[in-house]
Amino acid sequence: MIPMAEIVRKHIVVSGRVQGVGFRYRASHAAMHLNLTGWVRNDEEGTVTMELQGEETDIYRMIPILEKGTWISIEDWKEKDIPVEENERGFRVRGY
Repeated sequence: MIPMAEIVRKHIVVSGRVQGVGFRYRASHAAMHLNLTGWVRNDEEGTVTMELQGEETDIYRMIPILEKGTWISIEDWKEKDIPVEENERGFRVRGY
């Protein structure tokens, strides 16, 4: 029997060229492709904040997918583990 993968949730702040370049929508499509739930939003500081929930390996697979965006350039990725939100469904793009 294959063991079930652990579900985790990460609060992530991404900096670099991440606003005005389609980052949030690319993140939304990547999250759906990777079966991740959570949300993404632009911050007033010019960063983007995300909460991603799913298998940890899938969360880390998201970075190269995001960087394939034509104008996206990730300079820093700060993350912290946060509690899993039970029964969360889908991934949302939020405003500020």
